Amino acid sequence: MASPPVPLAPPPTRAGTPSSRPVAPSSRAGTPAASSPGSLFQLLRDGEPRTRADLVSASGMARSTVAGRLEELLTTGLVVPTGEASSSGGRPAVTFVFDPSSRVVVGVDLGVSHVHVAVTDLTNRVLAEDLEDLRIADGPEPVLRRTTALAARLLEHAGRSLDDVAGTGIGLPGPVEFSTGQPVSPPVMPGWDRFDVPGFLGRTLPGPVLVDNDVNIMALGEHAERYRDVDDLVFVKVASGIGAGIISGGALQRGAQGAAGDLGHVAVPDGNQTLCSCGNLGCLEAVASGAAVARLLRERGADVQDQNDVVALVRAGETSAIQAVRDAGRDIGSVLAGVVSLLNPSVLVVGGRISAVGEQLLAGIRESVYRRSLPLGTHHLRIVSSVSGMRAGIVGASVLVTDTLLSVDGVDAVVHGRG
Repeated sequence: MASPPVPLAPPPTRAGTPSSRPVAPSSRAGTPAASSPGSLFQLLRDGEPRTRADLVSASGMARSTVAGRLEELLTTGLVVPTGEASSSGGRPAVTFVFDPSSRVVVGVDLGVSHVHVAVTDLTNRVLAEDLEDLRIADGPEPVLRRTTALAARLLEHAGRSLDDVAGTGIGLPGPVEFSTGQPVSPPVMPGWDRFDVPGFLGRTLPGPVLVDNDVNIMALGEHAERYRDVDDLVFVKVASGIGAGIISGGALQRGAQGAAGDLGHVAVPDGNQTLCSCGNLGCLEAVASGAAVARLLRERGADVQDQNDVVALVRAGETSAIQAVRDAGRDIGSVLAGVVSLLNPSVLVVGGRISAVGEQLLAGIRESVYRRSLPLGTHHLRIVSSVSGMRAGIVGASVLVTDTLLSVDGVDAVVHGRG
């Protein structure tokens, strides 16, 4: 069954930096009562303290209704009373504010050769994190057991317990059926097909476990960290494989089977005949991924084992490595030109381990995109490196949870003991 696009709620600002832009009440499923606790919470989600009178004015609810909804929110710990508002006379009014420290989220970014785990607060601020080498091909149970062990250690390091965990978000390097959280025929994840990831992690970690493709969560993380006002953004991960996360019209697009953005298996336009792991010839991943560039350099006599060695050679100024990365960028750009023409994004962000080479890769991508795309599609297009870097995945995994937990329906579920 097709999964609907997920609207991206405007992320809350970091603690201590309230936004002047109010967050409109919204819901992803159903239409809850406009006077529900979750609806009132949306007015506080930006982190700015407000009095009862402020909330009455902004919500249109009766004073008695606001008072009742505030009491319900206070019992969850999501909202707390804070300092007193200034007053021109009489007793100062008490203000109320969203407390992002009331609960924590476990965010996980699983790659082909690494696991990155973080504990965040409810504004997606990283409290503790760890990055380890880990082979996804080792299979789901060993990998997920190690993931939960890292999460437990990070919770302790952050001074929190399992009881504080509101939920877990995790990104996997393959197609995911979002409604079930199960990987679907992932080409680089032997033994993971239809594995019950939420069920396995849920034995240890409290709250909902939300699973998505790793590039989708990187797109969410980059959007939340840097481009929250951008409605049309494509995040391209260039690492052992190549994929894209698509935000179009302000919503993350997963596609009918969770395979939207699978750029790695689009054929490069020049007719390259390199055999891909999927069985086809000339796929972008087989031609221009970090693994492909490393293989090419080895064939030319360089002492290169993996993409990390490629990055090191480029940074050291090795000419053949620089040329290989620039050529890979051109091949990636030739495929992205079609994406630009089809989706017309305003920002195209390049991340992943190979993006650490910086401008050498971007130069090749820009060259092909601007040469192959119509001027109208590229007139205001920005092609940039990821600002979040390796943190894009863990932040996006946290956003996956907080955008659900802190939605109107999510807060109402917490108030009524369903979340």
